[in-house]
This record gives sequence, C-alpha cells and structure tokens, in this order.
Amino acid sequence: MTIKMEKRKLRINGHSHLLPYPEQIPQFMKDKGIFWVDKDRKFMLQKDWSRPVTDSSFFLDEKLEWMEHFKIDHAVVLNLSQLYGNGLRLEEMKQALRFQNDFNARVQHDNPGKFTCGFVVHPGFVRGALWEIERCVEVLGMRLLCLPTHYMDTIGTWRCIFDEENEPIFELADKYNLAVEIHPYDGEKFIKLQNTSWRFHLIWMLAQCADAYHFLTLNGYYEKYPNMRVCFAHGGQLAQMNLGRRIQGFDGRPDLFEGKQHPRKAVGHKNIFFDTLVHDTGSLGLLIKNQGSKQVLIGLDDPYPLGEMESEIQSSYPGKILDLAIDRNIITETERDEMWEDNVLQWLFGDDEKAKKELVSKILK
Repeated sequence: MTIKMEKRKLRINGHSHLLPYPEQIPQFMKDKGIFWVDKDRKFMLQKDWSRPVTDSSFFLDEKLEWMEHFKIDHAVVLNLSQLYGNGLRLEEMKQALRFQNDFNARVQHDNPGKFTCGFVVHPGFVRGALWEIERCVEVLGMRLLCLPTHYMDTIGTWRCIFDEENEPIFELADKYNLAVEIHPYDGEKFIKLQNTSWRFHLIWMLAQCADAYHFLTLNGYYEKYPNMRVCFAHGGQLAQMNLGRRIQGFDGRPDLFEGKQHPRKAVGHKNIFFDTLVHDTGSLGLLIKNQGSKQVLIGLDDPYPLGEMESEIQSSYPGKILDLAIDRNIITETERDEMWEDNVLQWLFGDDEKAKKELVSKILK
C-alpha cells in the first residue's frame, strides 16, 4: 500500500525589505548625501533625513534568523524606497540605482532558496530604464521590476507611473514576463503639506497607490500588456474604498474619460494583485470582496514598524491578519495557504509553471 504524502504548504512573504550593511554601501553614496547607514547600524540616512533602524532583521544574517524563527520559507525583497532616485543628477541616479540592483542581485544569487529580489529603474529616463531592465533580466537573472507610484520627470514635474510616456517600459516588462511591484514614496516632495504626525506614511502613501491603480485601470494596461502582472503595496487600501466613487465618476462624466477603460472592467483581473498589509480584517475583507482571494498575496513589509512585526505594543506578529481573518470567517484555511504560496508564485511567474517549480525546488532544497 502506497501512502501519498501531502506537500507542505510554503510560507512566502511577498513584500520584504533589506538594508545593506554599512560597509557594503559605496562611499560616494554618503559623500553625495544619497543614502547610507551609520557604522553602529542604528540609523539609515540621507542628506537632511534620518530614520531609526527599528529591527536587526533589516540586515541579511539577522533577516535569515528572523525568517527561521517565524517559519517563513522565502521572501520577496523589494528595492529601498529611498533609492528611487527622484531629484538626483542623472549620473548620481544611475550609480545609486545600479548599486541597489547589484546588491539585490547578489543577495538573490547567494541565497536562491531564501530570496527573490527586485530591481528598480527611473521612469523619467525611459531609454536608460530599458537598458537597465535588459541588464537586470538577461545578465543578473532577476524577474521582478520595482516601480514607484510617482516619479519626477526631467523637467521637475511629478507624474504617475502609469503615464503613457512609460509604455516602452511596460512593453519590455510584457516581453520578459515580469512581475511588477508598485510602491509609494516621496509624497512629501509634491504634496504641499507640512510633514507632521507621519501623515505621508499613514495616509498619503495609500492615496498614492489609489492614484496609480486609477491610471493602470483607466489605460487598460492589464489587457494591453497581458504578460505583465502588477502588485500594489499595502493592499492598494484606498483604491478598494474608492472603487464606487470612481465608477460613479466615470459613468457621470464620460466626457472626462474619452478613450479610457471603465474602472469596473479591471476589478478582480488575473494580472492585478494586492498584498495583505492593510492592518485590519475589515479592510482585508473589503479587498477580498472586491478583487477575489486569488488576487491577494501575503505581504509583511518587514522589518518596518508599519509591517507585520512581532510587537507586544501593537499585539502583532507575522501573518496575524490572516489568522484573524480565518477566526472571523473572512477567508478559509485553503485561501490563507494560497495567499502564502500559490498567489505569490502566480504574481511572480504567471503561467510559467517551470519557473514556479524551479523556485519551489530551490526553497525545499
């Protein structure tokens, strides 16, 4: 009699971050005030800006220990938001982004069973962005393109990432069958409000995601580029609450949307994903009700304090929101397992079953 062993479900974190150790950051990054970490690993810094390093798992060895402790098999590492390159001189921007991409590529190369790492380009310089995409995919073997919700163009104007000028980037992402992460940052640089009470992280970042989702769907890029799969950070949280208003606006003022796609068409589309980092089960329930559970993947946003980190003060731990969602009958255990594994793999690789199996083999090795 043959007993069939059920394959263990993996826990793959679809939204993670990693800092270089201070000695890994080139001196020019500090000299130019672009980005660095102090030698005691207590602060990450830019010119006229600093932020405390709130957990040791910001760094590689400690991250691996943290993952082991919480039984996280694999993590998708995004670029650092501080390295989108907005406002930098062209050569400084190119060097800073290349450092980030080479660092992430090395992490992935050295730890293939533990990390899938993303790379970043600056949409304000499309030709250079295309060259860097080709390098990262064909030379470095990376499959995840990280893009900001908004960026500064060459004349200092802030634009949404899904501006039609960036279609060559999406064409190349489509050609390479890339996953794309859309993440907000730099809101305080173009939203003219005083930066107090963490308002840009707590409120405006979510509005930035909603704005990017607005234009992805209006421009119909989810159909125009069928091999490109987009995931919005932080659950695209305000985009879920805002859906009805967008639909009513489209229907009520069609003169403002000539040539655009109806917002309803994109809801639940197989190539649009959202992570679970919405902090409460009410928001998670709305996200799942709008988009369907298969378009939702686990995202911890570790090791930032707005991520799902172990915290007595916040009564939190990695994966808590999905456990609560099961307790409150928002999702089933099967749907939870899919958000930890199947949905992340689907976002990363689409219908490339060979690539999925290869990554799973690396994880289980």
